[in-house]
Order: sequence, then structure tokens, then C-alpha cells
Amino acid sequence: MELRHLRYFVAVAEELHFGRAAKRLHIAQPPLSQQIRRLEQDLGVSLFHRTNRRVELTDAGRAFLAEARMTLAQAEHARDVASRAARGDVGQLIIGYMASAELNVFPRLLPAFRRRHPDIELAFQLLGASEQLEALHDRQIHAGFLRLPASDSTLTVRSILREPLVVVLPERHPLAGRRSLSLSALRGERFILFARRFAPGYYDALMRMCRKAGLEPKVVHESNRFHTTLSLVAAGRGIFITGKSVERLGRPGIVCRPLRPRVPDIEMGVVYDSRNPSPLLRSFVAVIDDVFARAR
Repeated sequence: MELRHLRYFVAVAEELHFGRAAKRLHIAQPPLSQQIRRLEQDLGVSLFHRTNRRVELTDAGRAFLAEARMTLAQAEHARDVASRAARGDVGQLIIGYMASAELNVFPRLLPAFRRRHPDIELAFQLLGASEQLEALHDRQIHAGFLRLPASDSTLTVRSILREPLVVVLPERHPLAGRRSLSLSALRGERFILFARRFAPGYYDALMRMCRKAGLEPKVVHESNRFHTTLSLVAAGRGIFITGKSVERLGRPGIVCRPLRPRVPDIEMGVVYDSRNPSPLLRSFVAVIDDVFARAR
């Protein structure tokens, strides 16, 4: 049984006339009659009562008509889904990200992407920069958002936004009363940082910046979870240097102070494999380009 047999049957069932059904299908009547008989033989039932004057559905024919219509509708839906997936309009994208993307990337990007591609499902994996690069090589994710600098000769890595650094302090810290802080004022402070393996390029850039100011950070805790780090700061376990977008959280128990003199901004980037032929990825990158080109 083929889909065309179902189409032939539905046409005859709806017209209740082989001649009109043949005209509707743009085929001759004798081949149509032959195909209906073959379908009945395959099913082992009579679908029509035939007389010289009229054609009527049998009970089996009426039951089969409902199923045939559903099957044809599902086949058409499957064809539409495949076509839309080939255009990058439907499917699932798997996105790796560092936690700060929740503050400075997703609020801009996701609403725009949903408006343009409402039928693409996004799945997210919280990964460090190194983990994202590895996952891209293994085709476990389509794209990632990470702190720069980061590089991989086989992947595309692009900066999409910049933001100034701030110092995150417990709200009762002796330095919390100042409007701004210099790096040198942080000498002797206990620092909470992520492990270097999580984002080695970004980690090394922070260390170079601190050492240039004569500051050797005393790291007392390592945490790769952004919200865990903020909880440790609020508990007085140390201080944290991160992007200004952390202020959007309005987290109780902490204060954020800008660095003066101002140090170089940090960058957030997108990474993906430009050789990946996925139309879903092309759709995603196109929205990123549009949103962050306008943001800049």
C-alpha cells in the first residue's frame, strides 16, 4: 500500500463517483478502478458497494476513510516538518554557555530568536570555555557563549559584546563604602575565582591585569558556578571580579564597585564550527549577528 492508493481511495470516497474522482486526480478512470480493486485485495475487504447507478462506502470503507485521511494528513505534516527543518525553521539547537551569558547575552538574544523562529527548540548546557570547545569538536553542541580570549584554529570565535569589570564585595566589607576601587586597594583581600581549566584564556587575562597593578590575588575558593560564587561573597568568604552585568541580579548581601582607573573591558564571544552544515545553526548565527550588531 502506498500513499497514492490512499489518495485515490479518499477521492472516490468523497466523490462517490469514479469518473469525477478520476478527473479530480487527473488520471483516467480505468487505471483508478484498477488501483482501488488492488487496494481492496491488499486489505482483504470491500471498500465500496458498486452498482451501475451508484457507488457507496461499505462499513469497512467508512472506517478506512477516517484512517486514510489521518494518514495523509500526517504524511503531509511530516513533509512540511522536513522542509522547514531543511530551511532552519524547526528542530532543536543545543547551546553551551558560561553562566554570565544569562545576564548579558540571553536577555537580548532569546526574545529576538523566539520571535523569528518560534518552532526551534533551544536546549542549554552550562559549560566552561574549554568544555564548550571540546563539545563542539564532538558535535555535542551547535554553538557556545564564552568569555574571551579563547581560540581554536578549527572553530569560529567572535566577540559579540564588551563590558567593564566590577569588584563584588560583601555588603558589610570595609571597602563597600567606597564609590570605586583600584586594583591596588585589593591587596591582601581573599579572592574567589573559577578554576583556570574552566576558561584559561580569561583567567590568564585577569591575572595579567592584576599583576600589572602590583596585585597578586590570594585565591581562597575556586567555584565554576556563578551563583555559588555570589553566595560565597555574600557570606563574607571573599571578593570576586566579574562583568558589570552582575549588577542586574540585584543580589542581596553584596555590592558592586567599578574599578578606577578603569581597566580593559572583558568580552563575551560566540563559538561555533562554520563547517557545520546545519541550517539551524545558520539561523541562530544570523540572529546573533543582527542582535549584537545593533547592540554595538
